[in-house]
Amino acid sequence: MALTPSGKTVRRAGILLHITSLPGPFGMGDLGPAARKFADQLYDSGQQIWQVLPVNPIDISNASPYSALSAMAGNILLISPELLVEEGLLDRSTLIKYHLPQTDTVDFKAAARYKLAMLESAWLNFNNGGSPELAAEFKEFCDREAAWLKSYTTYKALSAKYGGKPWQEWDAADRKKEAVLSSEYAAISLKEQWWQFIFDRQWQQLKMYCDQRNISLFGDLPFYISHTAADVWSHRELFLLDNKGNMTSVAGVPPDYFNENGQRWNMPIYNWQELKKTKYEWWLQRIKRNMHWFHLLRLDHFRAFAAFWEVPASSPDAKTGTWQPGPGGDLLKAMITAFPGNPFVAEDLGDIDKTVTDLRDRFSLPGMKVLQFAFGDDMPASTHIPHQYPQHCYAYTGTHDNNTSTGWLQEDASAVEQNHLKLYCGIIPGKKKIHLLLGRMIYASVASNAILPMQDVLGLGSAARMNKPAADGQHWAWRMLPGQFSKKTITRLKKWTQLYNR
Repeated sequence: MALTPSGKTVRRAGILLHITSLPGPFGMGDLGPAARKFADQLYDSGQQIWQVLPVNPIDISNASPYSALSAMAGNILLISPELLVEEGLLDRSTLIKYHLPQTDTVDFKAAARYKLAMLESAWLNFNNGGSPELAAEFKEFCDREAAWLKSYTTYKALSAKYGGKPWQEWDAADRKKEAVLSSEYAAISLKEQWWQFIFDRQWQQLKMYCDQRNISLFGDLPFYISHTAADVWSHRELFLLDNKGNMTSVAGVPPDYFNENGQRWNMPIYNWQELKKTKYEWWLQRIKRNMHWFHLLRLDHFRAFAAFWEVPASSPDAKTGTWQPGPGGDLLKAMITAFPGNPFVAEDLGDIDKTVTDLRDRFSLPGMKVLQFAFGDDMPASTHIPHQYPQHCYAYTGTHDNNTSTGWLQEDASAVEQNHLKLYCGIIPGKKKIHLLLGRMIYASVASNAILPMQDVLGLGSAARMNKPAADGQHWAWRMLPGQFSKKTITRLKKWTQLYNR
């Protein structure tokens, strides 16, 4: 818990907005001018936390940041072409032909196509002698990150060789992490290393910009990674796979608030016995990468540290899964020993029992409270109702998995929830201004950290929802329009931070 020199709890406010949701001319948000402008707006509105979703490479076909293709690498689609121009790696005239309309929806496929074309041009310019002052920095980066970088970019080169097929379908020689690349694919590997260098460089520039404005970047560590990820290819012994690399069981969660069939994530289960033998080296390495990017780190699906839901690989849904013991305090102790500042936040939502909360509290991790979950039948005693909050927590109106506050009240809230909300507030909440009511409740609470999704800051409806777990349809695609975070809204947030001492 952050404290002042006098020992009082620091009360902070922040906004949840993923990088891809920033405005900009290239189809999706990135690390360029719009990110810095948003940091300025956070500062002007009194915010001290910028929370984002995971920033690892994604599969464009589903765009989920929680199904990463690497636990160590950054998503190069977040690289800013405009910053590449400033580095002399692209001509400004090149950017114009890659402009895409600025809509409230990310076009991941078009953005990827255009971004990769610009990244190819930037790499060719560098390789032909452009920006020679970056050469020494690039070599230093490759040396520093060699433990993961070479295997990841070898994987990327082999993926190109096989036309994007999953590594389980590659030739036997290339399924081995000791695979040898021909000169053609070694060149692709080197290019991928340079793109990782540029991502890291631009990210550090943004982090420094936020540091100067006393804004903490709050990242997100997915518990699992994709079966097709580079790490599974290069560390098969750390996952429960058969001798052909196929999963014997998959991760997920049982039926819950979001889905009556549970969620079958189709991601591999860890071989915790083998990880323990290595003193959790791979886990600590991935956390080190994240703490290079962030000041704070949310431990997604924290309940799996205590126990995880294991589903047979042959099962069509998650209902037939079983609970299995997780790594528990053994892994958390190793993490906090390696990172004694304890920058972790437990995502303790979902099917939570005393074992999970005891584990959280044993390591003094703040948990999460979500106001949308507060108004059910158990409202007076709900852990999500503000009068039950501990100071040591992060309070939200909703997360990236929830509907927006406006969408929740208009479409999702039951008659019981609506009545309880009215009773609790003492007024009949207006459906168009519910975001203001819930936002004030979060700010006024004793929670030391109050976080609002950007959609709730703006009062947007369900069309702006970021994700609906285990449901068909568009996910991860909402995007803020230029000028939407207005001076009026910034002024309102600033007044709230002053009024509620945040």
